[in-house]
Amino acid sequence: MRRLMTVFLLAAAATPAAAASFDCGKARAADERAICANRALNDQDVRVDQLYGITRHLVPMGGRDAIIGEQRAWLKRRHACGANQACLTKSYDRRLVELNRVMERVYQQGPF
Repeated sequence: MRRLMTVFLLAAAATPAAAASFDCGKARAADERAICANRALNDQDVRVDQLYGITRHLVPMGGRDAIIGEQRAWLKRRHACGANQACLTKSYDRRLVELNRVMERVYQQGPF
């Protein structure tokens, strides 16, 4: 478990700051433009993207489709926020809680 956490922390530290999970130069949707314009939202986007990528790879094959489906559903909910920063922040906060719960289940199933 400690090794897995170390890998996660190293991966998080290696990611450049202020790099949204999508190309801000191509952002057209209101939610994406708001994320690119706000450093805190941008940082949350990076954290969600990193944690989602890690969980998607660590979850056993039978659970990956569910993780992917949950992420797609969350992206639709995030998109519905438009440029509302409070809504976007709440959406990211909730998604981070969800992904952290998945990681806790992965840790409990071990071995690492």
